[in-house]
Amino acid sequence: MNWWWQSRVGEWNRTVSTRTPAGEPSEHPDEGGPVSDEQWAELVRQAESGGADAPKEPSARARMVTARLRALDEEAAASGRRLGRKRKPAEPWQPDGWRTGPAWQERNGRTRKRRRLAGVLGFVLVLGALVVVMRPSLLTDHLPGGGSVDTLPLPAETAPPTAAPADEPGADRPTTAQPFRGSPAVRWADGAAGIEIPEARAAGGMSEDEVEQALRATRQFLVAANLDPATLRGETPREALDLLDPLQKGERKRLEQSLAEPGGERDPLVMFSRFDPDEVRLVGDVVKTRGRMTFEAGPAGSVEVKADYTFVYPLVRVGGDEVARTIVRRELTVALHDPEKFMATPGKLSVVSSQQNVGNTDCALDDGFLHPSFPSDGPGTSPTGPDVDPYDRREWQPDGECGTVTRT
Repeated sequence: MNWWWQSRVGEWNRTVSTRTPAGEPSEHPDEGGPVSDEQWAELVRQAESGGADAPKEPSARARMVTARLRALDEEAAASGRRLGRKRKPAEPWQPDGWRTGPAWQERNGRTRKRRRLAGVLGFVLVLGALVVVMRPSLLTDHLPGGGSVDTLPLPAETAPPTAAPADEPGADRPTTAQPFRGSPAVRWADGAAGIEIPEARAAGGMSEDEVEQALRATRQFLVAANLDPATLRGETPREALDLLDPLQKGERKRLEQSLAEPGGERDPLVMFSRFDPDEVRLVGDVVKTRGRMTFEAGPAGSVEVKADYTFVYPLVRVGGDEVARTIVRRELTVALHDPEKFMATPGKLSVVSSQQNVGNTDCALDDGFLHPSFPSDGPGTSPTGPDVDPYDRREWQPDGECGTVTRT
């Protein structure tokens, strides 16, 4: 407390009136007058009571910091004088703060660099995604297998279409790696997955289970007649024939004869898709399929199932790699009869009607096989019918006319 005591005594000495009792100026104004007993007692009382105006002595650390700051300020001022020019007074030195120190600034700089890099990478990724969406083949061309499917499959067809399918973007020629490139069928289902049966219900005096049996048998027939590899290679479609009712007068026998001796009125192509194995082969093991199946009550004791499907076959010549596609659309109506009311075999199908349209085949040949044309082929048999789009499932091309396909 000695330092405080001395300061207070000095303060009291300075505040004593510098004027004489008569109010005249003192000859020594800075010296002040003597301290009275009352003033001295008041000083003692404040010192002992630790009043509000009695400050506490600074700690040793505070005095060290104050001395250090003063020394730094003096050093900065001296440095300015040594340079021989007037300098702007230096800012008083302050210790590095936790937000202002070099380590924090360095770390802040690295964060900004990372953010800029992340922004650039994000822009590049967004730009790449837009390019792939606009031109999927830029990505799928470099994937294993060639990326034969560019987009998600279409939902199943549940009603007659109201328009022909649009051309696929970038309609390039097909390849063995991408046999459906440029074709609307690229988004169709693969093979049997495209033949879905509707929910069964009782109809025509047949129970729900019997109707479901008819639907499943129809699906099996379509697969065996149009998708089975043996059938496509030109072999006899035994499984498909076995699904037909042998008691139906003349139908099964007629089909067997057309398979054994095709020509003229005996044409197995009205029911089966077949290619000459010495001429062409299928590319891969995928045939694209699209269509729908419905049913309705037939004559009392029967249910009729109607199937309307289009099949797209990618082909190459034997020993070659140029790809062509043949498109076959079939409309088939079959019936399942109650054996108690009809002369019929339980579980077997009877053919009610059938018709087909074929895109890209030589109509002049009737040897029981489909004969696709390839892009490198010269002029063939002149078409006799109008231009047709084999992918347009709205209308049927008239039977007996060999039209020019507008796309394959």
